Amino acid sequence: MIAVSCHHDRQFDFAPQHTALIVIDMQRDFLAPEGASGVSGFDLAPLRTIIPRLQNVLAAARRHGVRVFHTREGHRTDLADLCATKQQRTLQAGAEIGARGPLGRFMVRGEFGHDFIDELQPVPGEPIIDKPGYGAFYATDLEHMLRNMGITHVLLAGVTTQCCVHSTLREAVDRGFFCLTLADCCASFEPALHDATLQIIASEAHLFGWITEGEQVVAALANPALETAPGVIGACA
Repeated sequence: MIAVSCHHDRQFDFAPQHTALIVIDMQRDFLAPEGASGVSGFDLAPLRTIIPRLQNVLAAARRHGVRVFHTREGHRTDLADLCATKQQRTLQAGAEIGARGPLGRFMVRGEFGHDFIDELQPVPGEPIIDKPGYGAFYATDLEHMLRNMGITHVLLAGVTTQCCVHSTLREAVDRGFFCLTLADCCASFEPALHDATLQIIASEAHLFGWITEGEQVVAALANPALETAPGVIGACA
């Protein structure tokens, strides 16, 4: 078991072979100036700031046996899985889903903008979860894959904190997974929303799991001295 120091004097213990790092929606449509969010006028700087930190966490996870999953938000080419409310919201934002932009049709599977940024491309063997909603468990086989792999613990990172990261976190908590949010490896277009989401996660005695920084996970994986005595998987304090 590996012990990670968390916010509020907490500790999160996990076994790497039973743990998955879920990297959420690090796509060009959200992080490239020519993508949907950039065209809509959002400030991409807060999102791009987390890239090097997430690269470090990914390298450590791959090196020490933590399974890595990548999610992409997007829709079928015929948009049959796109609800009217979501389409209307994106139209009002300035980059309607399915409309053509500099990187192809916004948030449509198979388009250049829908794919991951160059800095965070998956390596062979890492599952990619294509999701039509904000949460990674909605209308996907993510839970089935995690159960088959014996995953009990989930580390969450990506964008945006208050939307797709938090939606996925809530879904994972409801399904009984032990969850750790990597605060400095998540971001929102508005930092205040990021901070508010972290407060919600930690509320009511950590209602939605534990919070730490990516560097804490990297250090714990690399330092055998931080290992705890073998015990029941899922021990958290």
